[in-house]
Amino acid sequence: MTFSLRLHSLLPAILLSLLSQSAFCADHAASVAAKSAFSLPPPVELQYSIRARQSGIPLSGSASVKWQWHDKSYQIQTETRAMLLGKILDASSQGTIDEYGLAPEKFIEKRLGKPPTTTSFERDSKTLRFSASEASYALKGGEQDRTSATWQLVALARAAGDKFRPGSEWKMFVAGRRDAEPWSFKVIATENLSTALGDFSTVHITKAPPPDSKDQQLDIWLAPALDWYPVRLKFSDASGEFVDQLIESKHPL
Repeated sequence: MTFSLRLHSLLPAILLSLLSQSAFCADHAASVAAKSAFSLPPPVELQYSIRARQSGIPLSGSASVKWQWHDKSYQIQTETRAMLLGKILDASSQGTIDEYGLAPEKFIEKRLGKPPTTTSFERDSKTLRFSASEASYALKGGEQDRTSATWQLVALARAAGDKFRPGSEWKMFVAGRRDAEPWSFKVIATENLSTALGDFSTVHITKAPPPDSKDQQLDIWLAPALDWYPVRLKFSDASGEFVDQLIESKHPL
């Protein structure tokens, strides 16, 4: 009787788990990237100024991004610093270049006060794995990590021509530290933006989280006249906290 009661109590959890896994698979299948033309931008180091509000406290700082590629491989290194706190985020993505564009192999992220995490795209076994969780996903092609996704978007935008217009959507399956989920980038409008490098006509793209998600919204402004580099990025959440990056300099690599 005890065993039966326990089994009965576990059935809803088991069914929920199976349904959840099925939903993840369906989401992944629906978000598998189509093979689209892409054009990688020239290697560069970009420097940004930062203003932010975290835990109700206004902060300022700086960020740098090194984007490099050669032949069939790429590497991205990012670093974010805040005044008084020092380095608060260090992330890197490296991998190859295939028919989809960027094909990450390893994504490493180190946040202030926390151990680094590694997300591995195991191409031989076609499996996506995480050091911070037991989750795993089958690799179907076109998957990105949270660092490579922006540069994959840049590469798609550079090759899309008139297709990269307001109202268009660009979907990816994106891995973070513990799991992965579908991302949909939507082109919003063309906007003028003043920066330390001058005034640019930019394309504003947004990635809004699903209605039931606690994830951040990401807004990106790409400058076609500047090799489509991201000249502004803003991460914000429903509580009003945000991190806003604006370009200050660029240095070819």
